[in-house]
Amino acid sequence: MNRVALSPSSALPLVYFVGAHVGLAAALLILVIDPALPGAHVLHPRMAAVVHLVTIAWISGSILGAFYVVAPLALGMPLPVARGDWMACGAFFIGTAGMVLHFWNGRYDVMAGAGCLVLSAVVWLAIRAARGARRSTAPWPVLLHVLLAFANMIAAALFGIALGIDRVSGVFGWPPVAAAFAHAHLAAIGWPLMMVVGLAYRLVPMFLPARMPTGAALALSAVLIEVGLVVLVVGVLRDSLAAPAGALVIAAGLACFVRQMRGAVKQRLPRPPALPRRDWSTWQTHVALLWLFIAAILGIVLTLTAGHGWRPRVMWLYGVAGVVGFVAQIVVGIQGRLVPMYAYYRAMASRHGVPPERAANALPSAAFAKSIFMAWSVGVPVLALGLASGHTPSIAIAAGVLLSGVSLGLAYLLWLVREAGRPLPSASALAT
Repeated sequence: MNRVALSPSSALPLVYFVGAHVGLAAALLILVIDPALPGAHVLHPRMAAVVHLVTIAWISGSILGAFYVVAPLALGMPLPVARGDWMACGAFFIGTAGMVLHFWNGRYDVMAGAGCLVLSAVVWLAIRAARGARRSTAPWPVLLHVLLAFANMIAAALFGIALGIDRVSGVFGWPPVAAAFAHAHLAAIGWPLMMVVGLAYRLVPMFLPARMPTGAALALSAVLIEVGLVVLVVGVLRDSLAAPAGALVIAAGLACFVRQMRGAVKQRLPRPPALPRRDWSTWQTHVALLWLFIAAILGIVLTLTAGHGWRPRVMWLYGVAGVVGFVAQIVVGIQGRLVPMYAYYRAMASRHGVPPERAANALPSAAFAKSIFMAWSVGVPVLALGLASGHTPSIAIAAGVLLSGVSLGLAYLLWLVREAGRPLPSASALAT
């Protein structure tokens, strides 16, 4: 396998990243303009449109774009970009825009058709990942997480399309609230959480750096999370005690993941001298994992209780903690370390294979990363409390703070790509 095949340099990841930022910024701008929009419940059409700007445009768009970088660099999986990949990208964003628009107007039947475009993009990349897994140098347990994540996303998309059809025709007869929550958990746990856990076994040691964990025991987290997810989804649909049992099995899978990562990070390697001393992007992933812990506790509490007047408030806290605090924020942290590597290889490709003068570890900007970290650290808890209490000024302030963080993130992304290709100033220029 030659080095060129494992050097991500296409503009496609950049397009995905920019589109994802625009989607998240749109969701936050809506809340700034109309902080009363969420109301008492998340399931009304216009709030569903906002939620899907976060989950589809931001989270899924970022994952799809990042996979074209992670596959060659972290999984040893060649993934050259071809015309089909650009067509899939176009289908993804056209479908996402269509879904959001039709959610906003309450057109669930048409929304299902737009969802098929999003699904086609995921299926395209899933097929490429499955084929590339045969040539990957990553351990099979890591690939198991990745392939299960794609399978879960496809299942969640099909379930969501079926939900849209059912809302109009009633052909399946699912309870609307239970079905919506089952779909949300299948999508949030099965797709980004499973993907993050699997890729973390490779990315965290790359970023620290540390020795890569190996062994069949890495598969245990995938098996437990997947089994727990199936039990949880069935339990939520049937309103049975299977739901808390599934939540506990998922928590056990996360505990296995934490145990494996603690063992890996103890085997540290020398730190690259060019990397900024304070790695704010990595700190952001730590904060995101803290929100995951909070979401896991709140989720277990919700599955064990019913009929309490405080449940709607806790459900808002649970949703923000899991979707915004963990998933959306960990994407930010990972991008902060992944994009410099991508920018480095793009610059090298533009120089016809000559390495840029700036190393990838020298590209991150502590000033940018710290500002982004602070915006998310302030915005997420204020948003959670604002939505839980229905305090519209807090919702508007939190959305504005997060919007500033997203805007900085987009500026940082473009700055990294530009900076990677710029030559270092000469000694004579520095002297003048």
